[in-house]
Amino acid sequence: MPEEVLFKSESAQSRADIAAYLRTVADSLEAGDPITLKRGGESVTMEPPAQPTFEVKAEREGPADALGELSVEFELEWDEGGDGSEASGDLEIE
Repeated sequence: MPEEVLFKSESAQSRADIAAYLRTVADSLEAGDPITLKRGGESVTMEPPAQPTFEVKAEREGPADALGELSVEFELEWDEGGDGSEASGDLEIE
């Protein structure tokens, strides 16, 4: 299935600013509210179902014998028109 990017933003941010963005998303998820992403004249609003799939991934990209780029990715995923009721294992983040 081809991928269509609906919104993308990438910029250096302080840890505190990133935490504030994540808190806003967490508050919207907890309240069952839609999530709206905005930057300049672009915006997209998405309404995750009650149980979307939550993917957490830690990656290292680059050559095996040199320094690379590290990342932590958090992703919510669901089928359009679906209820998101897929079973999952227990995740711990410390």
